Amino acid sequence: MHGEYKIPGGKLVVVDVEVDGGALRHVRVAGDFFLEPDEALDAVNRALEGAPADTDATGLAARVDAAVPEGTVMYGLTSEGVGIAVRRALAHATDWTDYDWQLIHEGPEAPALHMALDEVLTAEVAAGRRPPTLRVWEWGAPAVIIGSFQSLRNEVDPEGAARHGIEVVRRVSGGGAMFVEPGNTITYSLSVPEALVQGLSFQDSYAYLDDWVLGALGEMGIRAWYQPLNDIATDQGKIAGAAQKRIVGPGGGPGAVLHHVTMSYDIDADKMLEVLRIGREKMSDKGTGSAKKRVDPLRRQTGLARETVIERMVASFATRYGLTRGRATDEELARARELARTKFSSPEWTARVP
Repeated sequence: MHGEYKIPGGKLVVVDVEVDGGALRHVRVAGDFFLEPDEALDAVNRALEGAPADTDATGLAARVDAAVPEGTVMYGLTSEGVGIAVRRALAHATDWTDYDWQLIHEGPEAPALHMALDEVLTAEVAAGRRPPTLRVWEWGAPAVIIGSFQSLRNEVDPEGAARHGIEVVRRVSGGGAMFVEPGNTITYSLSVPEALVQGLSFQDSYAYLDDWVLGALGEMGIRAWYQPLNDIATDQGKIAGAAQKRIVGPGGGPGAVLHHVTMSYDIDADKMLEVLRIGREKMSDKGTGSAKKRVDPLRRQTGLARETVIERMVASFATRYGLTRGRATDEELARARELARTKFSSPEWTARVP
């Protein structure tokens, strides 16, 4: 069995392993990481040899930590990353380059339709009728997008939303509220087979699916990092938030993961504060007393036009994994429009958590 794991902000770890009698055998760890002293690699392999095959990534990491020589230096490598690579090998996880990725980047659409497209396209990936897809959104109207489990009245000031013509839509994924305006926001979705994140914990899957965009930002001169559970941050502040939804495949079989990210290219912070109810507890949790300081837009950090930022992100993804331009099919669009009308535009769904 063969498993690979690109450590977020680090290097690639590759593990080849067999299982015999419920234990790991013939373990071989490799990769483009740096490790000193040389004999530490043999110690890593010996630590994993004979481990029960059902040991989780944390347990495997503990075995590695206990076995490497004192003073071992790992650069681009972590014991946790080794454990995850082993779990991915045992789970027969796939890699980004195993797929033919499709890009969808169409014109502006209504917020409710974007929610519906996420659900429909990810269900199609789960059913095997659509390739893994990167979809870049264009917003047709300003909106507040609340998380699946958020209280509508706790998150949104209805008078402020009405005054500024802000639509409120609830998405299928968890997480916090997003304030979006056309031209000020960069949003994208990844609809991926569940096999791509096999062997990863829920938290690790966020970092794994965000890693490509960290690289793209780095190419634009922004040093960004993943900040658990679901933020992308720089030393100037948060620039993006991610959310996920797992969709079960037909007949309960292997499914797909929806991973979407909203990045602040620019932001009208005063308007945001009039529309969102941002509590003191959330502010203190983020270590700042001002909502305006929580998000630092990409426009200021890059000096680039929004369209240029998107073009460079897409080009970076294509260079890494390959990407072919496509579109939602007529059938997918028809289903999404119906879902937008019956679900995502309905008061029952929007206020399902009052």
